[in-house]
Amino acid sequence: MSYFLDVILPLPLERYFSYRITAAEAGMIQLGMRVAVPFGKSKIYTGIAVAVRENIEVAYDIKDIEFVIDEAPILQKGQIKFWEWIASYYLCSVGQVMKAALPKSLLLESETIIQRNEETTVEDDELTDQEFLIMEALENRKAMKVDEVASLLDRKTVLPILRNMLSKHLIILQEELYNTYRAKTEKYISLAPEFQDEDALRELLDSMTRAPKQREVLMTLFMMRAGDKPVKSKDLETRSKATRAVMKSLIDKKILLETEQEVSRMLMDRQTGHELYELNDAQEVAYNEIKTAFEDDKVCLLHGVTSSGKTEIYVKLIEEYLVLGKQCLYLLPEIALTTQLIGRLQHYFKHQVLVYHSKYNLNERQEVWNLVLDAHEPYVVIGARSALLLPFADLGLIIVDEEHETSFKQFDPAPRYHARDSSIVLGKMKSSQILLGSATPSLESYYNTTIGKFELVELKKRYNNVLMPEINMIDIKEKHRKKRMTGHFSDTLIEAMTQAFKNDEQVILFQNRRGFAPIMECNTCGHAPQCPNCDVSLTVHQHRGQMRCHYCGYHTFIPKECIACSSTDLDTKGFGTEQIEAEFLEIFPQRKIARMDLDTTRGKYSYEKLIDQVENREVDALVGTQMLTKGLDFRHVSLVGVLNADAMLNFPDFRSHERCFQLLTQVAGRAGRTEKRGTVLLQSYNPYHMILQQVSTYDYKTMFKEQLQDRYQFKYPPYQRLIRITFKHRDYNTTLQAGEWFVGALNQIEHGVEVLGPEFPPVSRVRNLFNVHVLVKMGKTHSPETIKGFIAKVKRSFESIKQYRAVRCNIDVDCY
Repeated sequence: MSYFLDVILPLPLERYFSYRITAAEAGMIQLGMRVAVPFGKSKIYTGIAVAVRENIEVAYDIKDIEFVIDEAPILQKGQIKFWEWIASYYLCSVGQVMKAALPKSLLLESETIIQRNEETTVEDDELTDQEFLIMEALENRKAMKVDEVASLLDRKTVLPILRNMLSKHLIILQEELYNTYRAKTEKYISLAPEFQDEDALRELLDSMTRAPKQREVLMTLFMMRAGDKPVKSKDLETRSKATRAVMKSLIDKKILLETEQEVSRMLMDRQTGHELYELNDAQEVAYNEIKTAFEDDKVCLLHGVTSSGKTEIYVKLIEEYLVLGKQCLYLLPEIALTTQLIGRLQHYFKHQVLVYHSKYNLNERQEVWNLVLDAHEPYVVIGARSALLLPFADLGLIIVDEEHETSFKQFDPAPRYHARDSSIVLGKMKSSQILLGSATPSLESYYNTTIGKFELVELKKRYNNVLMPEINMIDIKEKHRKKRMTGHFSDTLIEAMTQAFKNDEQVILFQNRRGFAPIMECNTCGHAPQCPNCDVSLTVHQHRGQMRCHYCGYHTFIPKECIACSSTDLDTKGFGTEQIEAEFLEIFPQRKIARMDLDTTRGKYSYEKLIDQVENREVDALVGTQMLTKGLDFRHVSLVGVLNADAMLNFPDFRSHERCFQLLTQVAGRAGRTEKRGTVLLQSYNPYHMILQQVSTYDYKTMFKEQLQDRYQFKYPPYQRLIRITFKHRDYNTTLQAGEWFVGALNQIEHGVEVLGPEFPPVSRVRNLFNVHVLVKMGKTHSPETIKGFIAKVKRSFESIKQYRAVRCNIDVDCY
């Protein structure tokens, strides 16, 4: 009898692949184990075992697997089912979900290894210069990787050289699997067994009168050790103030023993957590309402105003589930938020807190994966959207904080999933409770509470009954007319900042654009430098002396004269966070300001450093982009200034009004979070705009009703579902024709489904690729599965047409 194994490969291929296995392998391979399998001519990939089958028929030659990697599954039961749901709902392959879910250190991939062919002898003068260098390097080393050869020769293309060397039989190639995970180890010191006795130790110390430093190390070790437990080498060095050389001499004399032990990068030392805060009356009512919703197995939306103490309710719920031995998942939209929250949760739950996001390295991510998989004890996992794909064994509670945030939606690459929506499905699969929280819920979530799909719980007052910040409008059109502007600051804002600094309080300035200015223009001929790869102007970054493209990363120096007419009369249009920072220092030269945007938060600990600076009052003001709006909790901020509230209103997007309301309400919520009422100043050319007026009175319900009416009228979510299909190619006409062909095929779709496009977006060329969008709108009466199935079928036909084979086609389901 023959046995075969179905395998998921981390590739954008729609089906599983079958490989031949032995009867012994069939008996030991379990669902969710990793196996190394050959694919294509010479590549080896890591596949995930899906099913063992007997005597199957396939249309291709079945290969044998290379070897089984794991002794036990690295996935939990039901995890592949969740992957399959994401793949079918968001129209991608299970392999793409697998690639997104697994830490890269678990995805072993083959790398080409070059070795010297010992059987061939060749004279040096028969070799070219490059061949000689490679052969010389291989004399000193057993093997080299292709990228190592490339860096040795200092050139990108080395494959032709290697191919030539292969034909001369100078080298041999070998495919090898590499596991990138490296366990973290620490050195521990203990006393040799013969000196464990007190008398023997005293005798040894007496004999070391001429080696006082070594004697000091032994005395310190005696004081530090608890029982016979070894002591960390680093700690002993620090406490005894000894050098590594002193320690080494004691190890060489076999007085001390040094051992290396694996330690976790993620877990704190085991300690008991602190007592939880007592909930106030309003929080207690909300907490009980949430518990009632959970009893009815309903998704619960907690609509609490900024600083109402939502986190305290989350903490109480997490404690309850951890006591029951259940795992908890706490999803956040922004990594900046996790840095503040980790401290708060570790204060209560100590070593039971795990963190998972993209700023963590491969080894750290794999350790979190292993801890969640083994589930020796319940953990609360804090993370951005990728934490949703961890192998949860017994998930009791999912909290999605700031659920309205667009960062929860993955845009590129596939799977283009929405973490909030996917977490609801995961919760249903795992029989977990789901809590969504926000001060400004998304229209979809709030609409679901009105139709009884979700349960709504409200917190209408701030913690300690502090009043909501007072929001005042500043008409900058009028201020410009009266010449009361200093740069981009109105006299009212400068006055308010001066008063805040006198009171020893901090200020937040919000401008949702990074860099110095978005455009540099010649006043003589009107020329503005453009990105050569994208249809956008280059943004000026003064502190780097560069002009940068925010789409593809292209950068060049800031010109001294116009490249079109050589005029030196150059001027910038618009402003970003850098310009605000520079203008602030001109107005307040004695004050310190920090900037929080993508440019200043690229490092792993950059968020932490910035937040610590603000919390320790090392800076007087913080200027930033929308990163500032996402739930950060600063105790001493009394004033928030929004430099230009209009930019978000005039964006070509059906959500621009909703997003503007959310951003401004959230940034306003950073002010006055302790005792004193905060102030918010909104600078605008149109202070009487409907949305700005609703923000100033915190009128979410009116905004919700008006936006819902517009959505109904123009057929947008929550009344219709959207699927956007994007085509990308280097040639303008080919991209447009591909879009037209696809729309022609989609027009046969069932009655009532609207197909709009093909249409070029506002920025139509990015990274030298033209983009064309096609939008499919379907109502509540249509079956999403049928329509998605039809789109997938059209895509398969499209990809088989020779002239469109080079056109990339991406499908984004729920593209909001």
